[in-house]
Amino acid sequence: MAQAVSPATKPPSNPPLQPPPKQQAANNDQPVDDQPVEEIVVGGSVASRFVPPFAISMLVHIVALLVLALIVTAPPKVEPPRLITSSSELDSEDIGEDVPEDTPQDEVTEPTTATNDVVLPETIVSVDVQVAPATDAVEAAAAEVEFSDFSTETAPTGTLLESVGATAGQPGGIGARSSAASRKQAVARGGGNEQSETAVEAALKWLALHQMADGGWSFDMNACCGGQCTHGSGSLKADRGGATALALLPFLGRGYTHTTGPYKEQVFKGINFLASLVVEGNGRMNGSRTMYSQGLAGICLSECFAMTQDNRLQGPAQLSLNYIMAAQDPVGGGWRYGPKQPGDTSVVGWQLMALKSGHMAYLDVDGNVIKKAVQFLDSVETDSGAAYGYVGPGNGPGTTAVGLLCRMYLGWKKDHPGLDRGVTRLAKMGPSKDLYFDYYATQVIHHVEGERWVAWNAKMRDMLVNSQVKSGHSAGSWYDGVEGGHGASAGRLYCTALATMILEVYYRHLPIYGAQSIDEEFKE
Repeated sequence: MAQAVSPATKPPSNPPLQPPPKQQAANNDQPVDDQPVEEIVVGGSVASRFVPPFAISMLVHIVALLVLALIVTAPPKVEPPRLITSSSELDSEDIGEDVPEDTPQDEVTEPTTATNDVVLPETIVSVDVQVAPATDAVEAAAAEVEFSDFSTETAPTGTLLESVGATAGQPGGIGARSSAASRKQAVARGGGNEQSETAVEAALKWLALHQMADGGWSFDMNACCGGQCTHGSGSLKADRGGATALALLPFLGRGYTHTTGPYKEQVFKGINFLASLVVEGNGRMNGSRTMYSQGLAGICLSECFAMTQDNRLQGPAQLSLNYIMAAQDPVGGGWRYGPKQPGDTSVVGWQLMALKSGHMAYLDVDGNVIKKAVQFLDSVETDSGAAYGYVGPGNGPGTTAVGLLCRMYLGWKKDHPGLDRGVTRLAKMGPSKDLYFDYYATQVIHHVEGERWVAWNAKMRDMLVNSQVKSGHSAGSWYDGVEGGHGASAGRLYCTALATMILEVYYRHLPIYGAQSIDEEFKE
C-alpha cells in the first residue's frame, strides 16, 4: 500500500443527507419590506420592480462582482480520497479476563434508545472536545491538530486507488468492496470462492436478524434472540457499544452502508446507535468497559464516514479519535484498559487501526501520537521486530501478528528482515481455532501474498466455510469448531464477526505491497 500522504487541503465534503427544499410558490402575495411596487411596460410586457434607485445600484454591483469572479477564480483542485485498508482489531490476549480491580473505570450506564435520525449536526464545524467528567480524568483532546504523515518511515510507492479504478474526488474506492464487480475480481485473485462468498452473506443475514430494537447489538444471546442461539457472553453483556461496532464492521467490509446495499436500514440504525453513545460521552463511548471498544468505535465510525461521505458522521468519528489520542500513555506510548495506563500490544493494535482509518478518512490525527505508538512497539519487539510480546518483549502468536500488522501500516517494507522472518513463522504455524490469532495473521500473510498466502488461505477459507452453522436459528453464525482462544469467553457474536471479516479479506484489504501488480492486472 502506498504511504498515506497528508494533503495540503482536505477534499470538500458532500452536503448532509436531507430532503430537498420545497419549491416556493411563483407568486408571493406578501409585500417585501412594505415597499411600493410599480408596474412598468418593457417591450410590450408588464414587469414589476422596486422603485427605490439603491436597489438598481445594488443589482449592478452584484452582477459586476460575479463577472469578475468568473474571470479570476480558478477551479479548486480535486484531491482523490484516501483508501481505507484498515479494519477492526479484535480482542486482546486476555479478553476473557476481568479488568483488574485497580483499573480506573467510568460507571457503566445503560445506553439510551437510538432515535430515528442520526444524532449528528447537519453542519459540521470545528470539533471542540471536552471529555465528560469521569473517574479516569482524561484531559480533553485538542480540537485542532496538525495533519502529518501517518508513517515515520517510507511506505511502498504507488496508490491503491488506481488499482481499483476509483475516480478522483469520489467516495467509494474503499479497498475492493465498492462494487460487486470489484469484489468478484478480488475474490478470484485472492483465492476466495463461491462457498466463501455464500458464507459471508449467510453471516450478514444472521447478524441482521440479531439486531436489537434500539439499533444496537449485544454479546448476550438472551438479549438478542431470547437464548435461541447458545453461547452468548455474560461477562461482556454490558458492552453494547463494543458489540454494535463489532457487528457493523462485517457489513462495512462487504461494502454495505446506510446508503448502499441490502441492509441500509439495519446499518443506519446501528451506526446511529453507536454515534449516539459517542456523542453522549463527548468522545468516550458510553457503556464501554475498556479501550477495546473505544478502538472498535473509532474504526467503525471512520470507515462509515469515509465510505459514505455523510457529514453527519464526521463529528462523532473525530470525537472518538480525539478521546483515543488523549487516552494514550504519555510515557510509554501505548494503550490498555483505561486511559493513560501503560500499554499492551493488543489494545495498541485497536487504537492504531482506528487512527489509521481516521487518517484515511481525512480526519485529524496527531503525528506525535503515532510516533509514541511506534516507540511502544519498539519496546515489546524481539528478534529485530520479527516477534512481539504483550506488555514487554516476547513472541506470543497473537501479539506477534498484531505487531507485524501495525508495522506494515506504519511503513515497514516487504523486504524488511524482521517482517519477513515474522511472516514466515506465522505461516508455518498455520490457521488455528483461535480466531483472534487467525484474524490478524490472515491479514499479515495476505498483504505479502505469494506461496505463503496460497497455502494459508486454502486452510483458513475451508475451515471457516465448513464450521459455519448451516441450519436452524443459528444458521450463518460461528462458534463450535472456532471457539478456541478468546472465542469461548467472548461468545457467538464475537466468533461470527471475526470469521466473517476473515472471509472478507480478499476485498476488505487490498495487498499493501501489490499495488503496482494489481494495477497492471486491471489494465489488461
